[in-house]
Amino acid sequence: MRTVHDPRENLPDPESAPAVPIPTGLDAGVPGDRASVASSEPVAPRASPHAYIASALLPGSGHALNGEWLRGVLLLITWGTLLGLVFMAWDRITAVGAFSLDDFIAVGSLALLLLTVWGWALWDLSVRERRALVRTSDSQWAIAAKQFRRNRLALIGLGIILLLYLVAVLAPLIAPHDPIAQRDIARTGYLSPRAGNWLGTDRFGRDVLSRIIYGARISLSIGFIATALSVTIGTLIGAAAGYFGGKVDSLLMRFTDVVLAFPRLVLLIMIVALFSPSIAVIILVLGLTQWPSTTRIVRGDVLSLREREFIQAALALGMSRLRIMMRHLIPNVLAPVIVTATLGIGNTIVLEAGLSFLGLGVQPPTPTWGSMVAEGRDNLLGAWWVATFPGLTIVLVVLAFNLVGDGLRDALDPRLRT
Repeated sequence: MRTVHDPRENLPDPESAPAVPIPTGLDAGVPGDRASVASSEPVAPRASPHAYIASALLPGSGHALNGEWLRGVLLLITWGTLLGLVFMAWDRITAVGAFSLDDFIAVGSLALLLLTVWGWALWDLSVRERRALVRTSDSQWAIAAKQFRRNRLALIGLGIILLLYLVAVLAPLIAPHDPIAQRDIARTGYLSPRAGNWLGTDRFGRDVLSRIIYGARISLSIGFIATALSVTIGTLIGAAAGYFGGKVDSLLMRFTDVVLAFPRLVLLIMIVALFSPSIAVIILVLGLTQWPSTTRIVRGDVLSLREREFIQAALALGMSRLRIMMRHLIPNVLAPVIVTATLGIGNTIVLEAGLSFLGLGVQPPTPTWGSMVAEGRDNLLGAWWVATFPGLTIVLVVLAFNLVGDGLRDALDPRLRT
């Protein structure tokens, strides 16, 4: 009987045969590997020593020497503006013995800004070579940031907000006059806008521009802190109601409905009238009455998230409900919460101005935008500037926060991205 030769008999045993080297993308130069990426993408040359020296002496000049004109011009403008502020406020800066707490905060913030701009200019030069190799991240936050940068109105609003907060911090160095100092009322009261008093004076001869600058500290700080308090409370209550469900959900949401049932302005007036109006009371009242809208948004998102696979996997791994809520649910609902907070700051500023207009806000002589509008309402025809400029400032701030809120909504919601 003839034997049939099986050609597979000459093949080596896969387990005993020596390892055969397999060409990888790094050796073969396959497109997409690190070697080909490093060779195909443009690499910015290292910054020269002259650029470092120039940037150390004048931030931004080193970038201009290397051809990065946009970064260089922005750094030069920022550095020049800060140095100009130092020059204008030099007398106040050198009067160390007469410093108040506000002066120390303002001077410290100005020094920190100067150091930040100077250090960032040198650091940015040092990472110049690596910037060309950095690929765009595919994370949702990176995509949202890129989308937000395309919205010019949102960027303008963000610039206005940052500028106003910077003005509020540096108010003692920027304000041309003492906001509460009363001069010769007969001679300086109700002066129209002119050199020295660019926005005019009120009936007590106080500079309107200085009072607007100092009023920004009150209005912006109340808006930010009160909104942060309300968003924190609303997020926690909404997450608990949505995740635990059942009786917990019913109890928390019925309490939320009760808070929503009261007219908010009437509730604010009633609470503030029972206590002595102060910044702390205003912040607590506004923060403790603004959270229901955030609670409803967070609860709706958590109701859908709690049925997702990663939550079921966390339960299977034995994680506690509190850990799941804090580590997995709340981080996934931050996008709508951020938008709500941004829009809520503008709403809080308007409410604070309304309380100050009614005389239930921060009491005189501390300047606030709402109280300034109230002071000027009695003489709108003869001294229109007293109420007009604070009112326009309120409109500008609220508009800026709304623009940022709309930009964040468009960037964070995948359905609205274009």
